Amino acid sequence: MEKILIKNSTIYDGTGAHPFQSDILIQNGKILSIGNLKELSDTYVIDGSGLALSPGFIDTHTHSDSKILNDPAHEHSLRQGVTTEILGQDGLSYAPLSPKNYRLNSEYLSGLLGNPPKNIDMSSVEKFRSHYDSKVSINTAYCVPHGAIRLESVGFKDLPLTGNALETAKNLVKESMDQGAVGMATGMSYFPNAWSDTQELIELCKIVKEKDGVYVTHLRDKNVERAFGGGWVKEAIEIARKSGVKIHFSHYRTDKNTAGNIEAKMHLIDEGIREGLDITLELYPYPTGSTFPLSFLPSYAHENGIPGVIGLLSDKSKKIELADYLDNDFKTPTGPIGEVILSYIPKFPELEGDSLVNIAKKRGETVGMALCNLLLETKCQIGYWAMPPDEKTWDQINLDIVKLLSRKDYMVGSDSIPLGSYPHPRAYGTFPRIIGRFQRKYNYMQLSETIQRITENPAKRFKLNKRGAIKEGYFADIVIFDSDTVIDNATYENPKQYPSGIHYVIVNGKIAIEKGKLKSSNSGKAIP
Repeated sequence: MEKILIKNSTIYDGTGAHPFQSDILIQNGKILSIGNLKELSDTYVIDGSGLALSPGFIDTHTHSDSKILNDPAHEHSLRQGVTTEILGQDGLSYAPLSPKNYRLNSEYLSGLLGNPPKNIDMSSVEKFRSHYDSKVSINTAYCVPHGAIRLESVGFKDLPLTGNALETAKNLVKESMDQGAVGMATGMSYFPNAWSDTQELIELCKIVKEKDGVYVTHLRDKNVERAFGGGWVKEAIEIARKSGVKIHFSHYRTDKNTAGNIEAKMHLIDEGIREGLDITLELYPYPTGSTFPLSFLPSYAHENGIPGVIGLLSDKSKKIELADYLDNDFKTPTGPIGEVILSYIPKFPELEGDSLVNIAKKRGETVGMALCNLLLETKCQIGYWAMPPDEKTWDQINLDIVKLLSRKDYMVGSDSIPLGSYPHPRAYGTFPRIIGRFQRKYNYMQLSETIQRITENPAKRFKLNKRGAIKEGYFADIVIFDSDTVIDNATYENPKQYPSGIHYVIVNGKIAIEKGKLKSSNSGKAIP
């Protein structure tokens, strides 16, 4: 493996300490030495004069599980300075699953994750991790997904997880943690996850606690009658309280309905922290989110996965019933379903970038009926993002984001869904947006503190050994950037734009981005 000497850069070491100017020598994938170093004849030299150097950024929440297998270069993430992603998020991924359940779940998640390789062994976390190890450009860690655990225990059914089924589920969580999962993730807006109750999650989290892992939660807004306290934060806090597990809140920030009201947003979280619960959180720097509209359908519609959904939509009377529900009873977390933009619909790519309300108008249908027909015609392979709010509200949410990120318990997860011609811009711009645009505009904390939130903080939380800091003996995951010019270029209108100002990205001691250009490298490891 080549030796790399980085000269004269300003080092932000990931700990939050003041930056310092120094040289770094990399050898055999690790940081060999830091100091005033001499050039050697067999060493590749990078002149870091005028540039900042930090640990590679750790994206704590992505939906790249399939995309990175189909496109190992993973350029949209790598070019942001990301060297590690944590997969399995929202309880929506592929292992541990039998071949039959892998096919079923792959089809069900295709609007969110795309189409993964068909003939691939996802029967265990060990097998899952092997598909990414030294085969893709970045490091990957994995949270065992609650959805997969349910599928392997009770199938794609709205059934209670008790008795022998619960024991099966607990054993699967234990095996998955033993095979390298860093925690368990759930998404309580999605199925089969939302068919659970609070007690089920407490029992599974006792195993995660026993293995010193983290419970990562997308909060419940479905089947809230099954949850302690009506779901949301109260349920999550109760799970942490009763199981003792470390808990991590996914994409927890203000939105257009709560903009400027951080204290109320954090009230229950801070109560839990004062109680002694071990809590961390993450966010992404945008005012709206993105997911797959299959999740809009009511709970009963998801039984048996896509075959069950298609069966309902193929029945005229049941389709009318579902359309009526969508038109009159269902609202997304930030507004009506018509206020969404289709980001990914491979059967009809000409519809990508168009709003659901506009598509419905062209079809002469209600918004609910248009969505039902699109789901039927595409076998539910559709993704979307929500329209951003007015400029004043957007700017307040931005300010809330930097204030939240100044807390020492926060980190960053892009929630990236890198599919289609109109993906949410967070897939291309999250990290440069934070260290560039937000850092310069708001200047709410020192750059060294911002860097700490996206390097050391997640490395410590998810026990990513010898990563997240610039220290001798640590793995050489490094990003070199211009702190004065680094910026995101992706927008809602033009999302597939790489950032500016990221000069080099090094993963496990190999150069992946060189002078702003992609250099082929599959040096990512399955970690920790």
